[in-house]
Amino acid sequence: MKFLKGFFSTAHALLGILFVLVSVLITVLAIKTGWGAINTLGGGDESAEMAIEAIGLLAIAVVSLQIAQTITEEEVVRDAHISAPTRVRRYLSRFMVVVVVALSIEGLVGTFKALHEKPELLPHAASVLVAAGVLLSGWGVFIRFNKAAEELEPEAMEAAKSEDAKIDE
Repeated sequence: MKFLKGFFSTAHALLGILFVLVSVLITVLAIKTGWGAINTLGGGDESAEMAIEAIGLLAIAVVSLQIAQTITEEEVVRDAHISAPTRVRRYLSRFMVVVVVALSIEGLVGTFKALHEKPELLPHAASVLVAAGVLLSGWGVFIRFNKAAEELEPEAMEAAKSEDAKIDE
């Protein structure tokens, strides 16, 4: 069993590194796209589109980096077992923040691009924003219901707080 635990920790660490590498790659692409926007400043809509594309790429890079951080902290450093309600809420909350923010940014980027390029795609961009809102609402309901479960197990909150000490060191 110790072998499997070590294997999964190693696999999670490797996945965290891969997410960081992808984040760096996407950041480089965003810089290149942003530089292209600067070089075409007189191009009007073209430079604005490139700048918006750079923002979208940076948002994706941040999501990738946040996922890497979450995986590393939760699965490698803390070696947390997601069974207590407190741990589930904290783990999902970290992930949901990243997803909702990324979807919101992508929805805004899509809206801006649709307004300037293809207005018929506005419903698609709006659906991304609606999805972000639905996720945010569902997350709020989950937290509300999870709070009652946490009150039944106060020792789980203390255990989660003690695991935070590993990160702060």
